[in-house]
Amino acid sequence: MRYRGVARVDRKTKNLLTRLRPGEIAVVDHEDIDVVACESLATAGARAVVNARKSVSGRYPNPGPLVLCRAGVYVIDDVGPHIMDLVRDGDVIELQGNAVLRQGKVVGMGRVQTLASLEREIGKARHGLSRELDAFVSNTIEHARQEKSAILGDHPFPPLRTRIAGRHALVVVRGRDYREDLRAIRSYIEEVRPVLIAVDGAADALVEIGFSPDIIVGDMDSVSDEALRRGSEIVVHAYPDGRAPGLERIRRMGLDAAVCPIPGTSEDLAMLLAHENGAELIVAVGAHSSLEDFLDKGRPGMASTFLTRLKVGSALVDAKGVSKLYKGRMRTGYIVLLVVAALVPLTLAAVQSDMARQILRLVIIRLKLDMGLF
Repeated sequence: MRYRGVARVDRKTKNLLTRLRPGEIAVVDHEDIDVVACESLATAGARAVVNARKSVSGRYPNPGPLVLCRAGVYVIDDVGPHIMDLVRDGDVIELQGNAVLRQGKVVGMGRVQTLASLEREIGKARHGLSRELDAFVSNTIEHARQEKSAILGDHPFPPLRTRIAGRHALVVVRGRDYREDLRAIRSYIEEVRPVLIAVDGAADALVEIGFSPDIIVGDMDSVSDEALRRGSEIVVHAYPDGRAPGLERIRRMGLDAAVCPIPGTSEDLAMLLAHENGAELIVAVGAHSSLEDFLDKGRPGMASTFLTRLKVGSALVDAKGVSKLYKGRMRTGYIVLLVVAALVPLTLAAVQSDMARQILRLVIIRLKLDMGLF
């Protein structure tokens, strides 16, 4: 196979994505390249991906590169770190088999990945998952001890213009299948009109389906200028020592922003903001909660997320994977029978429990969607 095209080079894949154009070749330095990054590369129209590192290192069964191969993207893996210096952004390069050429000279050689080769590597990686789990749990426990006072205590949060108290808050994160899950709950957004809180680049996913985020939270390194200029409140996530690298970009754009220094992820900060401002219910789309989710993001533990979910408690409804619950359309007769069968116990439960009332409301919205009433 031979491919020729303009190279886009960056050690940070999410930075490269802002410059990548259809038909170009992405040159990345991304071990265990995650599902979201691969989906973004495929959606951006990458013709090929040259990775300086191993896309599947063997630490855990990373399915990310499968997304590229299934989308028809040519993948050359494990070329070596020197490729990041020998190929410059904007160079025209050629791929011949497993070789990378610039100006007719070979500047790197790697391994061509296919669906079959990736599936073999992923299969082998499953055997080492228990070791990763042991290390992950130990790291989580250790950091939970260190961070519990900062997250579970009375932390000062910046005042917000957006009224959250007594409302639902929808927190959108760039996680696996987050776009599909977001589309699946579109009717919920339109009927309930929750406060829309986007974590960094997830703001663009909301814009794509016709919504403007009320609040954008994060370090501002993957959200587009267009989304930032939509008039949303901006909360820049800072390190506990007060450093906020994302604030410089916001100031260059002439926008206002609040700064919130707190340990953990921007996803945690978004949930804590909703909780501390009195959200009645917090619905999370794309949130990270599993071992593979965190390893995908290169995180050795989930202490802050564990503590955040403890604090938020029953107010949190995780909508991760909701798009996979039911993909067909039910016949109206089945829906009527389902409603009749479930109405009495659900109504009784709703009388007794605030949480059950919220779940009942979501069920009704889902039924209306399937009946075509939206």
